[in-house]
Amino acid sequence: MRKALEPYMKLAPFAGIGIALVAIAIAAVLYVQRGAHVVLKGSVQKVRTLALDENSSAAVIDFRATNPSDYPFIVREVSVVLVEPDGTTHEGLVVSEVDAMRLFEYYPVLGQKFNDSLIARTKINPRETIDRMLAVRFEVPEQRLQGRQNLRIRISELDAPPSEIEEVQR
Repeated sequence: MRKALEPYMKLAPFAGIGIALVAIAIAAVLYVQRGAHVVLKGSVQKVRTLALDENSSAAVIDFRATNPSDYPFIVREVSVVLVEPDGTTHEGLVVSEVDAMRLFEYYPVLGQKFNDSLIARTKINPRETIDRMLAVRFEVPEQRLQGRQNLRIRISELDAPPSEIEEVQR
């Protein structure tokens, strides 16, 4: 039996070297492509709420977003989803920059407008971090908005899958 395995025993070191070279090649390809995945990472910094009437409310969301890739991230569309404690979701209506400025002007209780709104065609350069805000109208009373589980900001890119920035309740 040992005599039958002898030719294979001579090939074993060469097979091991071949497998090691293939593993090194795969690792090199993955290393070179590490910045090619276009995605946004970020965090919600602050959320301010306002009752518009008894059945609707507004949320002003200040957030930070980072583009860790080697390619620019160009915003195509932005949406915000309210998640209630029971899991019910409500999609909000994102307000334009002009309307957001009016909102701060008419409702001083919101405080200062710290950042520009994130709008379509905003370009986030490779490895850049930006601070932006969104003003969003929800068709729920302010009390339900304040008692939320979290808010999810969904940012779609022109050529990549959408990214989500999720609020972490503290």
